[in-house]
Amino acid sequence: MPIPFITVEGPIGVGKTSLSKAIADTNNFHLLKEIVDENPFLNKFYEDIEEWRFQTEMFFLCNRYKQLSDIQKKYISKQQPVVADYHIFKNLIFAKRTLQPEEYVKYETIYRTLTHDMPKPNMVIYLHASLDTLMKRIALRGREFEKMISAEYMEQLSADYHTFIQHFEETHPEIPVLRFNGDEIDFVQNESDLTWILDQVQETLEKRSLQV
Repeated sequence: MPIPFITVEGPIGVGKTSLSKAIADTNNFHLLKEIVDENPFLNKFYEDIEEWRFQTEMFFLCNRYKQLSDIQKKYISKQQPVVADYHIFKNLIFAKRTLQPEEYVKYETIYRTLTHDMPKPNMVIYLHASLDTLMKRIALRGREFEKMISAEYMEQLSADYHTFIQHFEETHPEIPVLRFNGDEIDFVQNESDLTWILDQVQETLEKRSLQV
């Protein structure tokens, strides 16, 4: 059986970190959390996307590369399960949305070079929700830099995620993708919703162990 490496993905404010932590706590998996607040360009990015887009995306890429390298050395190579609140493919989603075509070509080349031998998850959990739900949750979090995120940007980002996940499922049929709608379930406030999701995760892990 491959050692579990689960990634939780979805647009900003959908609950990735909350669910990742619950999965980690329930299964005694190592939790890998994305570093967001440490990006020195992020506040400037939301004030002036055109001026700060490339620096912002490169910081995230290099930071996530270092995190995944450490995860490989310290956990996966030692057969210790991991759940992460992001998949490194999100770099392409955000970069495609924010960078100019000529910038994106350079960025993608660097991305492919850095990630070609990185550990790949064997389960993806995709959380999605309506624009209204996402904007409300972002407001509740109260992060200063997120107050500048526009509804238009979030709507575009959600559409980008949906398109990317569809493509991911088509090109990686061997990796199960579990989809959960944040408008229909609230695993933060309702324990029964969380239990249902955790059961789905456990069932998928057990199915994968039988296939190997």
